[in-house]
Amino acid sequence: MDLRTAPADPAADAAAPPPGHDRPLTPVLRVLRLCLHALLLGLLALAVVRAEHAGAVAAAAVMAVVYAAGVLSPAVQRSPRAGALWLAALCASWLGLLAASPEGLWLAFPLYFLLLHLLPLRWSLPAVALAAAAAIGSYVWHGAALNPGAFIGPLIGAAVAVATVLGYQALYRESERRRELIEELIATRAELADAERTAGIMAERERLAREIHDTLAQGLSSIQLLLRAAERSLPQGSAASEHIAAARQAAQDNLAEARRFVRALTPPDLEHGSLAAALERLCAGAPGPRVRFSLSGTPVELPTPYEVALLRIAQSALANVVRHAAAGRAEITLTFMDASVTLDVVDDGRGFAAPAALARAGSGDGGFGLPAMRSRAESLGGTFTVESAPGQGTALAVTLPLEPTP
Repeated sequence: MDLRTAPADPAADAAAPPPGHDRPLTPVLRVLRLCLHALLLGLLALAVVRAEHAGAVAAAAVMAVVYAAGVLSPAVQRSPRAGALWLAALCASWLGLLAASPEGLWLAFPLYFLLLHLLPLRWSLPAVALAAAAAIGSYVWHGAALNPGAFIGPLIGAAVAVATVLGYQALYRESERRRELIEELIATRAELADAERTAGIMAERERLAREIHDTLAQGLSSIQLLLRAAERSLPQGSAASEHIAAARQAAQDNLAEARRFVRALTPPDLEHGSLAAALERLCAGAPGPRVRFSLSGTPVELPTPYEVALLRIAQSALANVVRHAAAGRAEITLTFMDASVTLDVVDDGRGFAAPAALARAGSGDGGFGLPAMRSRAESLGGTFTVESAPGQGTALAVTLPLEPTP
C-alpha cells in the first residue's frame, strides 16, 4: 500500500489491493499474507541454520525483530510516517544481514513484494533494482564462487515480483471497474424503476383527471344547462320549478366537487399556480442553456388536461434541448388566442434532419420523445409541428383548440 495511506498490515500489502484501496482482505488474500510471513521467517531461519558465525545469527535475529515489530505495531498500521520508518529499518537490518552472511541473498525475494506495495511505483521499481544489486553485491563481496545463477537469480526474482505485482494490480483495477459498473447498473435500474413507477402514477392521475373532466364534469355541466332551460320554461314559484332549481343546484354542487377532484389529480407543478407560472419555474430551474419564458395574449383558464399536456410537452422538449441540442439559448412561449392556445419551444442548438418523420415514427431511441409529444397534442384534438435542420436549431409548436366553457 502507498505510504501516503496508512497500511492495515505492512507485511500483508504484498497480498492486498493496490495502493489507494481500502477494501477488506478476502480469505484468499489472508492466506497469501500468511504465506508471505512464512516465506520471510523461513528464509531467516535458513540463514540462521547456515550461519558461519554469531554475527550472522545476531543480524538475522535483528531483522526478525524489526519485521515482527512492524507487523504487530498499531502505530505502524495507522501512520504512514511510522510505516516509512519501519520499511527503512527493515531494509537496513537486511543490509546488515547481507554484510554478515551471503545467505541474506534469499531474503531479497519477499522484500521485493514489500517494496512494490509499500512504495509508490516511481519509487518501488528503483528500490527493487537497488535491492537486487545489493543481493548480487553481497554475494560477490563475500567471495563466493561466481556463477551465472548468482547474478540471474536475484534479477529473475525481481522481474517475477514486478510482473506479479503489476499484473495483480491490473487485474484488481479491472475487478474494481467491473464492481463499480455493476453497482452503477444496479443503482440505475433502481432509479429507472422509481422513475417508471412515478411516471405510471402520474400518467394514471392524468388519465383519471382527463376522464373525469371529459365525462363526469361535462355530463354534469350539460345536466345543469338542461335544467336551467327547463326552469325557464316553467312558471316561477311552481312546485316543479322549485324541484328543478334544487336539482340544478345539486348538479352545480357536484360539478364543483368534480372539478376540485380533477384539480387534486393535477401534477404537483400545477398545484400552486397557473400553467404560465409552472412554465416560468421550469425555465428558471433548467440546467445548461439560458432559457427564457414569455407569455403572449390574455391568459384564460384552461381545462386540466390542456394544462397537463402543455406542461409535459414543455418539460420533454426542454429535456431534449439540455441533453441533445448543445444549445446556448432556448425560449418557451405560451400564446393565448381567441380560439386556441399555442406552446412554442425554440433553441439554437445543433438541430437534426427529417424532423417531421422523426416526430411521427420515432427512432431507435424513442425519437427523443417527439412521438409522445405529438400523441399528447393529437389526443386533445390539437396539432404538433417541429422544424429543424442540422446546425440550425429546432422549433416545435403545439396548438390546442379552445372551446367555450359553461
